Amino acid sequence: MDLGIKGKWALVGGASKGLGLGCAQALAAEGVNVVMVARGAEALQAAAQAIREAQPGVQVLPVAADITTPAGREAVFGAAGGPGKAFDIVVTNAGGPPPGDFRQWSRDTWIAALDANMLTPIELIKATVDGMAERGFGRIVNITSGAVKAPLQVLGLSNGARTGLTGFVAGLARSEIAARGVTINNLLPGAFETERLRTTLGGLAQKQGQTYEAVADGRRQNVPAKRFGNADEFGAVCAFLCSRHAAYITGQNILADGGAYPGTF
Repeated sequence: MDLGIKGKWALVGGASKGLGLGCAQALAAEGVNVVMVARGAEALQAAAQAIREAQPGVQVLPVAADITTPAGREAVFGAAGGPGKAFDIVVTNAGGPPPGDFRQWSRDTWIAALDANMLTPIELIKATVDGMAERGFGRIVNITSGAVKAPLQVLGLSNGARTGLTGFVAGLARSEIAARGVTINNLLPGAFETERLRTTLGGLAQKQGQTYEAVADGRRQNVPAKRFGNADEFGAVCAFLCSRHAAYITGQNILADGGAYPGTF
């Protein structure tokens, strides 16, 4: 299927590895030019080079910056050769806050979680959504978490911050931009084989006094698919939501979790 987005420009956060990289790879495979942002310069450069080699017809611009800061966002929007703020596609993605016990979290810990996982996506939306509406096409995909629908106790920081973003998006996606070709959706990963999952399972293993392998296997068995997802299949879902064919999907929370969420809705 031709997704109809060849030649568009995309901004992808957390793009040096994991789910962000999967999204960047999938978009580039559709002919989308990609500005990749992540904090780790070495891993980012390697990821960008791999995409260039796999997709020589697209432009790939890596920006090593902390997008949760004003300076980092300025670096992204000022990337030489990029579209400035004229992105057609924005995939917001930041590393989730650490797991733990809420009794140990200070106000500063909460502010950091909100800044990375709620306020930064809102800032990126604010900087790009009006331009998208003026041009008559825009796709914003926020990578949140399956914990928005089925919260995990140890992920309280993520539960709170990402649910706040979800509420904000629910209103904005249904505003006047919906009639101007702009969609905003949230993509909720369940258990995917990423560094984030390994950190979370490691924390659970320590808390429960079990081995990592035992906790990981128990998590797999709770997924109807009996496995963890991979970044390639996650990226494919993201690319579809960014396509012209997804123009009638907005304000939705798309859960990709191998069937783990037990609810009907």
